[in-house]
Amino acid sequence: MSVALRILIGLVLLGLLLWAFGSADIGARLRSAEPTWMVAAIACLLAQTALMAWRWQLVGRCLGLHFSLGWALREYLVAQIVNLTVPGGMVGDGARAVRSRAGEQGLKRAAQAVVLERAAGQVGLLVVGAAGLGWAVLSPHGLSLPPDLARGIAVAGLCVVAVGAFAFAFLRRGRIAALVSRCLPTGRIKAAHATLSLGAALLNVAAFAACARAVGVVLSPGAALLIVPLILTAMVIPLGIAGWGWREGAAAALFPVAGAAGSAGVAAGILFGVAMMIAAAPGIPLLIRGEKTGVRDRGRGAPE
Repeated sequence: MSVALRILIGLVLLGLLLWAFGSADIGARLRSAEPTWMVAAIACLLAQTALMAWRWQLVGRCLGLHFSLGWALREYLVAQIVNLTVPGGMVGDGARAVRSRAGEQGLKRAAQAVVLERAAGQVGLLVVGAAGLGWAVLSPHGLSLPPDLARGIAVAGLCVVAVGAFAFAFLRRGRIAALVSRCLPTGRIKAAHATLSLGAALLNVAAFAACARAVGVVLSPGAALLIVPLILTAMVIPLGIAGWGWREGAAAALFPVAGAAGSAGVAAGILFGVAMMIAAAPGIPLLIRGEKTGVRDRGRGAPE
């Protein structure tokens, strides 16, 4: 799919949402957005990037790729600005793999580190979303979900569990399982990965909740844990650039679950996109300037 078509898809989706939910209402919410909450969202996203860079460094170390946390953070910022501006959302991660290659196995091992690091992030977001769903269903103060939405979420949850169980059974003795085990050699490393992945996911949720607060919507912790992971998941649809249009559409559909207007969801989604661009902006001068790889190869590697 061409770049122009991806851009067109995003613009068409945004245009349809502005028409459906009222461009005047959405525009008013954006004009009156509270800067303090936008700053909070950007701070959460920057902190999230630091945790993800740390997670990447940890995975790389277990695979024998050794680089400093500062270098990992700089490379992550560059990857983010590329992912946000280039169709596909994965080009920046591919560049991370190329930049971090070292030693005899070179690109293969570097690519494994990037893929596993990204997968750990998705697992963290899935766990946070599952916690939100559990709270909504089991808590006496949980959300009152529309029957159709509740059934849809339940079916989606069962599908995820089924796919996860199948993948675990199929892969637990294969090469992928061995690779994962190599990256989780000790209880301390496992705890570090769990902390970093859950922390990064929660910061992402908090950033979107801050954008919602900026446009006048206070999402309860339970509501944020339930709907924000679903909104963020919509961003991975490979039709468009950086999730524009899809994110706002998902927010418009899900905000009424939390008692908010769909127009507020569109506005919050737009602000979140802006916050992501601002948080990734430090990667622009790093991308222009360029930097030598800071990777050292130490064979198979071991946790330090």
